[in-house]
Amino acid sequence: MSNVVEIFGHSSDKPDQNWNLVVQHQECPFLGKRCYKVRKSNPDISIGTCTVLYGNPKEPVIICPTRLIDRRQIFIDCLHLLTTHEPGNDLHIVSEVTIPGGSVDYFLVSAREGRVRDFVGIELQTLDTTGTVWPERQRLLKELGVLRNDDAEESDKSYGMNWKMTAKTILVQMHHKIQTFEHVNKKLVLVTQDKLLAYMTKEFNFGHLSNPPTIGDSMHFHAYRMSKQPDNAYRLTLQSRLSTDTAGIAQCLALQAEARVELDQIIKALQSKISSATLFTPL
Repeated sequence: MSNVVEIFGHSSDKPDQNWNLVVQHQECPFLGKRCYKVRKSNPDISIGTCTVLYGNPKEPVIICPTRLIDRRQIFIDCLHLLTTHEPGNDLHIVSEVTIPGGSVDYFLVSAREGRVRDFVGIELQTLDTTGTVWPERQRLLKELGVLRNDDAEESDKSYGMNWKMTAKTILVQMHHKIQTFEHVNKKLVLVTQDKLLAYMTKEFNFGHLSNPPTIGDSMHFHAYRMSKQPDNAYRLTLQSRLSTDTAGIAQCLALQAEARVELDQIIKALQSKISSATLFTPL
């Protein structure tokens, strides 16, 4: 029995699915193009594993950050943080913008006549695995009657979750980036699964974070849970929210604040990327 519960964005329990076609197309439905996670040994093959079962009892754990943009709900849930957005402004979703402190996965941008009026940075983080999920993927394909290109399903190799490294790495990254956002009076949101946020809350000093969140804080945490629907598909629903600021993130890690950046640097980077192709249209 495979522990892979979602492959190429589809629940393995969903009935009437043409699995041979799904695996042949290798498409990520959240991006609308081929899954970018490919095998190192064969770049022509996309792995496509979004969610696996893990823990005791076993529960769905998202291992691909792109899974979080399903239905674009995470962007809708950040609209209230565009505090200077006005009716009539266009909304844009701009991906992979580099700022001092690192690259930000997405920006939700409010613009009028091509000029940026407000923005929110959005970072995605899911759990990193240890070991390999490939044998589990192949076991699932065998169960679904899909032709495989190897016999990896016979392997006894397993996988685990890199809880500590994933949590600490993203908090350090947030520490670097939040200083930039706070300096220009903007918001940064970390979007993750509820299970990872629960681990952070347990293992790091999160007692000082605002719950419920304070809209004036520069750093926000949005945690989503996986809810199984009547058709056996999974749907992301917002489970909890927290907020803090630069000093709060530093306190989580016992670090000191550092870098600064000017607002016009970020606006210049965003305005060079917004276009009709980045317009935000909820599905």
